[in-house]
Amino acid sequence: MKKPLITIIVPVYNIMEYLPRCVHSITAQTHTNLEIILVDDGSTDGTGALCDTLAAEDERIWVLHKENGGSSSARNLGLGHVKGAYIGFIDSDDYIEPDMYERLLAGIQNYQVLVAQIGRDEIDMEGNRLPNICEPPEKDELISPQDFLKELLMHRGDCSFCTKLFAKELLQDREFPVGVLNEDFHLLVKLLPQIGNIVSLPGQAYHVFCREGSNTRKQSGFSRVFADNIDNADMVLEMVRDNVAISKREVQENGKNVLMEEIAFRFGVFQRIDYMLHIPIEQMVSGNAFYKRVRAYLRKNLINICQNPVLTLKNKIYAILLGIAPKVVRSVHKKIKKL
Repeated sequence: MKKPLITIIVPVYNIMEYLPRCVHSITAQTHTNLEIILVDDGSTDGTGALCDTLAAEDERIWVLHKENGGSSSARNLGLGHVKGAYIGFIDSDDYIEPDMYERLLAGIQNYQVLVAQIGRDEIDMEGNRLPNICEPPEKDELISPQDFLKELLMHRGDCSFCTKLFAKELLQDREFPVGVLNEDFHLLVKLLPQIGNIVSLPGQAYHVFCREGSNTRKQSGFSRVFADNIDNADMVLEMVRDNVAISKREVQENGKNVLMEEIAFRFGVFQRIDYMLHIPIEQMVSGNAFYKRVRAYLRKNLINICQNPVLTLKNKIYAILLGIAPKVVRSVHKKIKKL
């Protein structure tokens, strides 16, 4: 019996040096029934022509050219041309193990789920492995949508679409949000009620390449992602509060029963702490409306922060002090980091 067709969408922008490695890691998959869509997002360095050259090497590859609009818009264009029964995503500077999609598909079929995921590692430009962001399980693990959400909100889960394989039906009439960062988290959280259980597989088959200038993960300086993370946190808290069955659901965390609403609130506070510890001090001014809202939130929620059972004592101290005297905290924090 013919194996199902898997469509793999790769947004591409000015990535000539690393694109062949990415594409060849896909064409080398042990699951051979593939449709590979390279979406050239308005490249200006010859990458668009390279996409066409790579497509000429393998009939499973085809190319879409578009004006520059960002990774989300490129993925969305690819979604409109999918023929496969399953969909995967790969970032054009990353690469994968030869059996990744065979294993993901087997996970979906064996556990009769709509999504499977596998572990990832991160490699720097010198070829060194970086500390794991997410720890893969030791054996196959079936995760409920509620537990998956909890792990995401506790910063232990993997929200990346690149480490997953999706049944096509989940992504029909869906789009990644354009113009924001951390778009994977945003869409995945909204999909969780429809996804049901997710199977997580052991091992690390997806290799994240952390290159200088990358649009993902390791970002230097103060990026828009810190504000987008807060917006995502507020979206999740509202979503949880709107669903009583989820918000009042008790889960185990650090040996005690806590409510999902308390975990979602903790997530929002944590993201605001992260924002306040990264925003340049010269931007911490009354004319910065977003900064003012973040500080006001921390002040307004002092009691809830103190009473939250999931926030650590360190989190609570930082949140309280950043709401009261943020510039003083930043000055002290900077000195501590230098020690």
